[in-house]
Amino acid sequence: MSFPLLTVTAAVPAVGAVLTAAVPAARRTAAKWLALLFSLATLALAVLVAVRFEPGGARYQLTESRAWIADFGVRYELGVDGIGVALIALTALLIPFIILAGWHDADPLENKSQRWRPTQGFFALILMVEAMVIISFEATDVFLFYIFFEAMLIPMYFLIGGFGDRATSSRSGSAAAGGSDENAAAQRSYAAVKFLLYNLVGGLIMLAAVIGLYVVAGNFSLQEITAARAAGTLDMATNTERLLFLGFFFAFAVKAPLWPLHTWLPNAMGEATAPVAVLITAVVDKVGTFAMLRFCLGLFPDASKWATPAILVLALISIVYGALVAVGQRDIKRLVAYASISHFGFIIMGIFAMTSQGQSGATLYMVNHGISTAALMLVAGFLISRRGSRLIADYGGVQKVAPVLAGTFLIGGLATLSLPGLAPFVSEFLVLVGTFARYPVIGIIATIGIVLAALYTLVLYQRTMTGPVKEEVRTMQDLSLREVLVVAPLIVLLIGLGVYPKPLTQIVNPAVEHTLSDVHEKDPKPQVAVEAKNGEAAK
Repeated sequence: MSFPLLTVTAAVPAVGAVLTAAVPAARRTAAKWLALLFSLATLALAVLVAVRFEPGGARYQLTESRAWIADFGVRYELGVDGIGVALIALTALLIPFIILAGWHDADPLENKSQRWRPTQGFFALILMVEAMVIISFEATDVFLFYIFFEAMLIPMYFLIGGFGDRATSSRSGSAAAGGSDENAAAQRSYAAVKFLLYNLVGGLIMLAAVIGLYVVAGNFSLQEITAARAAGTLDMATNTERLLFLGFFFAFAVKAPLWPLHTWLPNAMGEATAPVAVLITAVVDKVGTFAMLRFCLGLFPDASKWATPAILVLALISIVYGALVAVGQRDIKRLVAYASISHFGFIIMGIFAMTSQGQSGATLYMVNHGISTAALMLVAGFLISRRGSRLIADYGGVQKVAPVLAGTFLIGGLATLSLPGLAPFVSEFLVLVGTFARYPVIGIIATIGIVLAALYTLVLYQRTMTGPVKEEVRTMQDLSLREVLVVAPLIVLLIGLGVYPKPLTQIVNPAVEHTLSDVHEKDPKPQVAVEAKNGEAAK
């Protein structure tokens, strides 16, 4: 039996979570270093997965398959395609930066009127989420995927509700000083419960669809079901397929999040610490869009095409609505949250455009959005921790007292608006080209999101970083060495993948071709070429 690389990649952070949680309470620093060590070990394994993966090889590689619950046809089946490899690498890359950025977020508070926060639990929960996300990207058994798709909600609930942001939520820093700890705890609890309930409802609907799939197919193996569909040996009635598709898609749309199922995200990101907010939108939410590609299109190709017009409209609403609401935000973290809703609209639009450019762009968007959002949100977290307020109005002139912080904030913001030369530009351009090729009206309207992104990003930078230096900002310190070590590699990646995206595209493109073959779609021919051909024929 070959070495179970995929199992080990997911198991290492899980083991790290258990060991971190077991560190004695008095040895908080040891727990932090242990968590960082296991996250780096996971990154090394993710790199090994990427190295061993052959882009031109079999669709699913490094596969593992063992009997699990034989009576119900459930197997422990793992395998990765190019999309899974890219997202595993993204997850493993971001977790060490999340841990470093949150190095002091769970330290005991000096003010004894506020509760003590267990450092070990904070970092153990982050590692547990990493383990569950990675195995979700690896699972090719539908039931196995569902278990971890739902299980990751538990550690995320405690990270949001138990380790909320110490800054104010919607008040100025001065008002917060005399504010109520109970009110802040209530807001965190509300955000955590809302996150849990939305995702649990989606998961329960998906569970019904998973059971229905078993009744129709007789097993949970993604590879066996897709092979049977391709061979014509699996007979699935049209209405049955559509109902099952809707059950899966609803759960993934909540996780993604897609309008109008998005309302949990601004609350969760606003009340969570900045590193946990990155964990939510840059890591956990990617499971939803990944699953649309792997399971919705793979298991239900005809239903996916049937639902495409409605989904594209919802994605378009997400793009414009998220950007418009971001423009009017007063809270820095909620602005980033609504910007992410807009970006997820681009990702979903690219997936259901059913073109190679659109789906390649959507996959690249998942990776690039993760990096750019991490850079922007983590720097915003450093900014907020210094001032003690999330309100944009409480800042001004930061670039004069903390130029490195302001500079990194600007680069993260420019990446968010997809400036040419930075990684998100490539993915957004491919999504728009791929969408326009098949749905030109949708593609044209979606460009409104680009204009609005420039507006909310530049206005945010202008109001926080430029202008007269506010009195409360005058003594603000610039980024420390630890904080620079968090942000600098992300900026390097944004520039590197913006200039040279080939390492990602050559891994992703073969997987996209397989996905398009599942739904029996080919790229439409360019309209200019078709008209030229018709003109020659007329002559």
